[in-house]
Amino acid sequence: MKLYYATNTCSLSPAIVAAEAGIPLELEKVDLAKHRLADGSDYRAVNPLGYVPALELDNGELLTEGAAIVQYLADLKPESGLAPPAGTLARVRLQEWLNFIATELHKSFSPWLFHPEVGEAAQAYARDRIAARFAFVERRLETSRYLNGDAFSAADAYCFTIAGWSRFAQVDLTPYPRLRRYLDTIAQRPRVRDVMHAHGMREAA
Repeated sequence: MKLYYATNTCSLSPAIVAAEAGIPLELEKVDLAKHRLADGSDYRAVNPLGYVPALELDNGELLTEGAAIVQYLADLKPESGLAPPAGTLARVRLQEWLNFIATELHKSFSPWLFHPEVGEAAQAYARDRIAARFAFVERRLETSRYLNGDAFSAADAYCFTIAGWSRFAQVDLTPYPRLRRYLDTIAQRPRVRDVMHAHGMREAA
C-alpha cells in the first residue's frame, strides 16, 4: 500500500497507525502548494480533491479522509488494539472521538490558522473555539490515560497529529497540563518517533 503524505499535515496519523500496527507502507510525498509528486506528475490525477492523506490499496483502489483510513488500517491488524471490534460500543466511542477531532479540532485549525488572509477576527474566533475543545479533551484525560481508554488507539494518533499543530499555529497549551503530558507521552513512543523522522518532522508534539 502507498500513503500519499505531506510534512506537518494530517497524513501523519495514518502513518502512525500503520507503524503501530506493523503494516508496511510505501510513502509518496506530495508538494501541496503545486499539487505535484516527486516525478512532476499532477497529484490531482491520484486524488482529485488535491489533499492528503490518500491511501492507495494493493488492488489500486484509493481511500481518502484520515478518519476512515486510520480505521481501515487498524482493522487490518485487530490484534494491535488500535480499534475495538466493529459493532461494539467501544468502537462507536472511537468513531465518536475521530469525528470530534475531524470536525471540532481539525477544521478549527485548518484553514483558519494557516491562512492569514482570513483576518485576525476569524483567527481569534478559531483559537477560542480550539481552546474550548482542548478543555473538553483535558477533562477526558482526568479519568483516562488515552482518549478511548487506557490503551493507545487510532484516535490518539489523530489527536496527537492535530494538537501538534498548536506549536506553529500559536495556540497556547499552557492551560492544559494533562493534554501536554498526553502529547509528550505519545511523542516518546518509538514508532511515533520513527514516523516523524521519516516525515521530516521534529520529534516533539
